[in-house]
Amino acid sequence: MAVYRHGYTRYDGPLTPRRTRLLVLPRFSWQQLAGQKLMISVLVSAMFWPILCGLFVYVANRADLLAGFGAIPDLLRVDRNFFQIFMFVQSLAAIVLAALVGPGLIAPDLSNGALPLYFSRPLSRTEYVVARMLALVGILSAVTWVPGLMLFSMQAGMAGSNWFADNWHIGLAIFFGFLLWILLVGLVALACSAYVKWKVVGGALVLAVFFVLGGAAELTNQILRVEWASAFNPARAMDQVWRAMLGIDPAPGPGTTTCVIALALMVLVLIAVIERRLRPVQVVS
Repeated sequence: MAVYRHGYTRYDGPLTPRRTRLLVLPRFSWQQLAGQKLMISVLVSAMFWPILCGLFVYVANRADLLAGFGAIPDLLRVDRNFFQIFMFVQSLAAIVLAALVGPGLIAPDLSNGALPLYFSRPLSRTEYVVARMLALVGILSAVTWVPGLMLFSMQAGMAGSNWFADNWHIGLAIFFGFLLWILLVGLVALACSAYVKWKVVGGALVLAVFFVLGGAAELTNQILRVEWASAFNPARAMDQVWRAMLGIDPAPGPGTTTCVIALALMVLVLIAVIERRLRPVQVVS
């Protein structure tokens, strides 16, 4: 538009707060994901195990109905081990969802050269990564801590206040334990998305990071006759941390402190990988 025509007027509408502007990216990501049938199918499939666990909680608190079966009611116990198994199974579902959703978050922006457009707005690289991470947090929360806390609330309501007073820390372990897992899985998915342009290859790379790295860690243990390599198996290291948070005896292998250090190193490496790739311009010498 020619300037002399004076037809341009500045925007006079309401302005959103600076801190909430990054929510635009996850909101549009969720809208796009809602239209993907494959993602919805995987999300629904990931709910089967929580539903089965919910049935188990109900039957365990109605064990008097099975009194005629002898020793069966003794096996129906909702305790720390029950929630540890639940968390382990749902962590695998989170990996599959991240492999399906994560590669499509950053790769299109890099391949289409959209980063300069994002960063020319009031949006920093940190806010961009947080926005993309929030898209994953919303999806992965639906299969991790949300059903976990629902099961915990169901058990607390049916077992009574005494059970809650003795096991309230389990709810905190479910929430914060799954948040740590979502952080790790989300960073892996974003790092793979930043380095691979094709979604299928990116999803395969996400799965490889967890399953191949886990197999390599166990192979290293067998070859070198050591145990510390298991700390670099993300699933096993996180399970060891969850056991400590739930108050369960640790599994054989590296201790909780070693696993925490290994997980922290993984997070730092992933952040460095993402920071290196997310540049609006590249200088080629």
